[in-house]
Amino acid sequence: MKTGLITSDTYKNHNTGNGHPEKIDRVTTVIDNFKKLNNKNLIWKKPVKFDQSFLINTHSLEYINQVSQSFPKNGLAFLDGDTVISPGSKDATTDAVGSIIAAIDGVQNKEFKNAFCAVRPPGHHAEKEKAMGFCIYNNVAVGANYLIEKYRYNKVAIIDFDVHHGNGTQDIFYENEKVLYISTHQYPYYPGSGSEKEKGKFNNILNIPLEAGTNAEEYLNAYENVLSKLKDFKPEFLLFSAGFDAHIDDPLAQLRLESEDFYKITKRTLEISKSFCNGNVVSILEGGYDLKALQDSTQRHVAALLEFNW
Repeated sequence: MKTGLITSDTYKNHNTGNGHPEKIDRVTTVIDNFKKLNNKNLIWKKPVKFDQSFLINTHSLEYINQVSQSFPKNGLAFLDGDTVISPGSKDATTDAVGSIIAAIDGVQNKEFKNAFCAVRPPGHHAEKEKAMGFCIYNNVAVGANYLIEKYRYNKVAIIDFDVHHGNGTQDIFYENEKVLYISTHQYPYYPGSGSEKEKGKFNNILNIPLEAGTNAEEYLNAYENVLSKLKDFKPEFLLFSAGFDAHIDDPLAQLRLESEDFYKITKRTLEISKSFCNGNVVSILEGGYDLKALQDSTQRHVAALLEFNW
């Protein structure tokens, strides 16, 4: 079995304007690196077209309509102070969602063992009825709901190691006993949510707030709580909200991980989850704003996914 790499060129048309950290080069850097590596065990695949009903399970119809009517015919528009859209953003947002659906279908149909989606815009800040923090649709949340609705899974886990708390994903699943959401993040920090007290209606939320300056050893020790919660929940399918902005070189936060630590996190999680989800894993890109750190960290993350196939 191999690893799927799901992407499309439409992200290049999602223009956020000069100086915006969530820029086109982020995904270009990642994709160009994987092309250069030319690993024969990576299966490249494009996003699928999908029925809007899968969005409605995650976002309100009013919000979906608001977004679809907001894409400008030219220039830039703002969904919030940070979240910029352009004419090409419509296809990019659709393909970001279509990527995780394609990845899940590929794992389910045994085209590949697991998958990584290299997409933008990211998604984990997008709430049920609100764009936020560069995010428009909550890609990973759509994926989790797709697993529940299409494939009838009863236990789906989302591990979010982006340096910012995934307030949107938490908001969407706060009262859903079928989804476990776990987040490691710098705290207090943007977006302000993510305290240990936020546990979900069914104790299905685990927040692991970390102080600015947390180093790799401290982080990996804290990550044992992620693995313990996973073992208790025993998900049938695992999704990663894979943000790489906890890297020491990232300009938007102050955690101190190295690229190799993302390999360690991924490998350890796959090892633990093997007994209950049989390696059913899909990862989707969230943050990461230093281009070299993002390139190296995604390479190591995917290396762990590839190794798990053997």
